[in-house]
Amino acid sequence: MTDVGEIIKALNDFGRFQRCLLALITLISISHAFHMFSQLFMVAEEPHYCRTTWFNAVGWNLTEEDRLNLTIPRKSDGTLEECFMYTPVEWDLDAIVEYGLNATELCQEGWAYPSKREPSLVTQFDLVCDRKDLSSISQSIFMLGLLIGALVFGPLSDRFGRRPIILLSLLLQGTAGVAVAFVPNFSLYSAVRFLVGAAVSGALICGVALGAEWVGIAYRPHTVISSHVGFAIGQMMLAGLAYAIHDWKLLQIAGSAPVFALFFYLWVLPESPRWMVTKGKVEEAKKLLLKAAAMNKRSIPPEMLDQLKAERTTKSGSILELVKNLHLRKVTFLMSTVWFVNSLTYFGLSLNVGSFGLDIHLTQLIFGAVEIPARISCLFVMQWMGRKRCQAFYLLLGGVVCLFITAVPKDLPVIKTVLAITGKFAIAGSFTTSYVYSTELLPTVIRQTGLGVFQMATRMASIISPLVPLLEKYHTSISVSIFGSTSVVAGLLCLLLPETHGKDLPDHVEDAIGNQRPSKTDDNGLGNGHLTPKDSNVFSEPAKITHL
Repeated sequence: MTDVGEIIKALNDFGRFQRCLLALITLISISHAFHMFSQLFMVAEEPHYCRTTWFNAVGWNLTEEDRLNLTIPRKSDGTLEECFMYTPVEWDLDAIVEYGLNATELCQEGWAYPSKREPSLVTQFDLVCDRKDLSSISQSIFMLGLLIGALVFGPLSDRFGRRPIILLSLLLQGTAGVAVAFVPNFSLYSAVRFLVGAAVSGALICGVALGAEWVGIAYRPHTVISSHVGFAIGQMMLAGLAYAIHDWKLLQIAGSAPVFALFFYLWVLPESPRWMVTKGKVEEAKKLLLKAAAMNKRSIPPEMLDQLKAERTTKSGSILELVKNLHLRKVTFLMSTVWFVNSLTYFGLSLNVGSFGLDIHLTQLIFGAVEIPARISCLFVMQWMGRKRCQAFYLLLGGVVCLFITAVPKDLPVIKTVLAITGKFAIAGSFTTSYVYSTELLPTVIRQTGLGVFQMATRMASIISPLVPLLEKYHTSISVSIFGSTSVVAGLLCLLLPETHGKDLPDHVEDAIGNQRPSKTDDNGLGNGHLTPKDSNVFSEPAKITHL
């Protein structure tokens, strides 16, 4: 019986059809970066002080400067206190001028913003003083949406197909993204952003799955890389968009509405033939495969199509295998740590883009640009150094430069930014390496379950990372120190993992316990043992548990 993998090989593993599909997936990924990091440009520091309307009835004929001198206390440097005001009294103006006000209290009537800049989230929802931390909490809520979206849209894609869930996710992403600009309060803002995060997660996981199920085994990393490169391009575009548009509502609409331009996906986005076959839609899958072959200018032998039959989904190993077996328990713990630290440090650096001293727009542009060579180059570094040393190298490099940042004075922002860019480069490379390395460490019978656990660790770290900077109220270097030290520890732990470079993918648990055989095929580019016939079943069916 012929499987879909053999037919895809016949129609060309990576022909014109697949390249066009990856281009469509890359377009989807561009918009994800906006929703991930746009809030950074909406919560810029704003000068503010307490609103004291109670004094209007007393000193109605005073200048603004005189009124502030009488109602707002001063700091030691002579500037106005931002979060305190003098306690209102029932005195007349002469008594207040003669005796002055001494008792202070927190702002009771909101805040005034003298800069008169275009509206931001800070001025719209008063994200200052005791409400300042709400912006970080909101970012964590968005990250929680990513996790819930994976849990919801992942299983839905297995049931209803990749294509309809991608289209639904894009519709929800565009609608909720535009709706964010019209919410009346910050609670509703956070709730709608949660929906945007869920939609982004749904489009991301289904897009990567769709691409991976259309290309040949040796080109699986291309799907991940194309998605990551699209995400990096989105970060660069965000820098320009935020530089041009300062009103947070207009920025939100400008970054969300373009997803509606992808309505043509209704006609051009294909379904996964692997999913169709597992659901018994063999005839529809044959028509789609013939269409792809025609676009690739290839022909599929009729007898090969005739042998295509509906497949029964292979039963995966139990998640308990990851706990019961000593070797798999070690691999699961170490790689979960790697994925957790990757996410914690990646989002930690990305969400602190404005804290390194240079212009936030320029830093964001460089942060996005540096990811493109980082993502691509790591594939060649893996070939040269092997998986284990490559993973450890990137983590150690990222951790060390983060620790160096803590030693650089604030008056040297260029050096701090260069170190941060180097750290972002290293962690981005580590992230891409972990996708390949994790796949090769786990046996086929438990691979999807294990990757699901690793993805869960990633999402948990992404929820925590926006909250880590809140510790900077105790010391300004705490957050970067956490990112650096955890990366160094994870890099050292990687040295305890086995090397998988040039070895066959393990199919069973016993194959993974130090008994992996050297690949009988040449180490061809990105394959590394992925091209052997016995391994062709690794990706022959849609992934059901990697949606986390």
